[in-house]
Amino acid sequence: MQIRDLPYSDPGDPDVRSGPRFLIWLGRNQIRGQLKSMSWGLLHQCAIAGLPLTVGFAVQAVVDRSGGRLALAGGLIAVLGVLIAVGDTMLHRTAVTNWITAAARVQQLLARKTAELGSALTRRVAAGEVVAVSTGDVEKIGWFVEALSRFAAAAAALVIICAGLVLYLPSLGVLVALAMPVLALGVLPLLPRATRRADFQREKAGKATELASDTVAGLRVLRGIGGEELFLGRYRRASQEVRKAAVRSARMWSLISAIQVLLPGVLLISLVTYGASLARDGKIDVGQLVTVYSAATLLLFPLRHFEEIAMAYSFSRPSAQRAVRVLSLSRVARPSTVDASPAGDLYDPVTGLMAPDGLFTAVVCGDPDEAGRLADRLGGHAQPSVAQEEDAADEDAEALDHEMPSVLLGGVPLDELELGAARTAVLVQDKDPVLLSGTLRELLDVPSSGRVRAEDALSAAQCDDVLTALAQASADSGGDPMNTRITERGRSLSGGQRQRLALARSLMTDPEALVLDEPTSAVDSHTEARVAAGIKALRKDRTTVAFASSPLLLDLADRVALVHDGTVVAVGTHRELLRGEPHYRAVVTRETDDEIAVPAAPGEAEAVNTIGTIEEIEERA
Repeated sequence: MQIRDLPYSDPGDPDVRSGPRFLIWLGRNQIRGQLKSMSWGLLHQCAIAGLPLTVGFAVQAVVDRSGGRLALAGGLIAVLGVLIAVGDTMLHRTAVTNWITAAARVQQLLARKTAELGSALTRRVAAGEVVAVSTGDVEKIGWFVEALSRFAAAAAALVIICAGLVLYLPSLGVLVALAMPVLALGVLPLLPRATRRADFQREKAGKATELASDTVAGLRVLRGIGGEELFLGRYRRASQEVRKAAVRSARMWSLISAIQVLLPGVLLISLVTYGASLARDGKIDVGQLVTVYSAATLLLFPLRHFEEIAMAYSFSRPSAQRAVRVLSLSRVARPSTVDASPAGDLYDPVTGLMAPDGLFTAVVCGDPDEAGRLADRLGGHAQPSVAQEEDAADEDAEALDHEMPSVLLGGVPLDELELGAARTAVLVQDKDPVLLSGTLRELLDVPSSGRVRAEDALSAAQCDDVLTALAQASADSGGDPMNTRITERGRSLSGGQRQRLALARSLMTDPEALVLDEPTSAVDSHTEARVAAGIKALRKDRTTVAFASSPLLLDLADRVALVHDGTVVAVGTHRELLRGEPHYRAVVTRETDDEIAVPAAPGEAEAVNTIGTIEEIEERA
């Protein structure tokens, strides 16, 4: 796999049983790249190892006053220099290629999992943790893959060179061969402690990243309540904890580095002392001593790769574990047993909510969180609660599914539909929809039935002022708002503008059933009335469910359902429920408990309703 061939057509099915198994899986998928790196690394290391032999040969030629052998040694050194340059260049190239391709594979896997889980992902894993995994953790995993490429070549070179030294000069070669395992494994007892400190530092850094991400996301709210200094203090304390943990981890790695300098120094001193005595006694030549000493000195270079691979693994293992935590998440769904996309009534057996086919149904919930969970269920995004997930170890999946039956569309459970068909049939727009960066044309370029034009969707969502603002915002658009770029998450737009553009995007898709969670919460009452009327007109004869508490939208709905304590307790029109349901009136008109206890007279209910009719709003406008 080359960088130019990215992205992968299929990143594969990862082994998510544990972090180390995930790293092994990555390595298996890069076996060709690792073999290339190992081959070039062996060329590089063996060429370096050949230098002592040629230098020793040259020294002995000088001692023997042989010009021919000295010239030959010079030629060999030149050839080895070329091989070292080529091997080092290609080793670096192939190792970095392994790094980038491994990181790209992990990022593709994360992107695929994000698309699969959708909004359910951030309810099961903190958004800051997802950001940390897709950035810093991916880099550390790539570092381990790159370090593994160099380590494999270094380990093979050590074995070959030690064997060569034993054959070349057994008296000193055996000493070097016996010392190499001690040098390579001498720091092994310290690695568990270093790994624990690295894990602790990574945990602290992850929490600081999550805190920073959440703070930035809520910066506007924090400024509104004057909470910047409070959260800045929290992040400062978290940052200091990361610094202290990093210092403790660095101390341990410094000790490991010091030991890896001390032990080779002891080897070289012993080697020179023993070799000098052998040369003095005439048992070996001076050139042989120089050769073995130079080879032992150069062996310290591949030995450093043992320290690097230990550090890379220590840092990448918790990163891989965090990646596995995200990649192991799955949607609770039965295997697909229905091929066609169904149509008909949308029904939730858990709450008893019925959205008849072709009608505009409004749902009123006193608890916004309950409304969000119900909206997710209607779209087939339902996930077990935290308590259920903890109990899942003791219960089988069938029992869990029995407790949470699937929503039905036309009598067909959404869980039994293929995922693409379920998403085409029912679309859920979150309370806080996200706009991706790009032009408005690209924003509206979404899979759709083709029955709704972009102009009609924008008009129904009352985006005329948004289009005007976009046309004036960019001189490069040529006056066409469709060519104006929208910044990340639509930060250059107001909350109401973002909400209406997201609504237009949802209307463009024209699903069989459209579920909207507070689609007009960020606009003024005049715009809200027009948006509600636009939705109803554009979605005529299509199933639409809107979670709202605004009288303007509720008065336009064909039917309204009141959900209390997870169950539908009343169904009717907006005006009927105002007159007959105290709890409904409390949610819609914000009445107090004392006011709820006093039944409203018919005239009073009409008066309350009058302030929320579209006709009155139009007259005031």
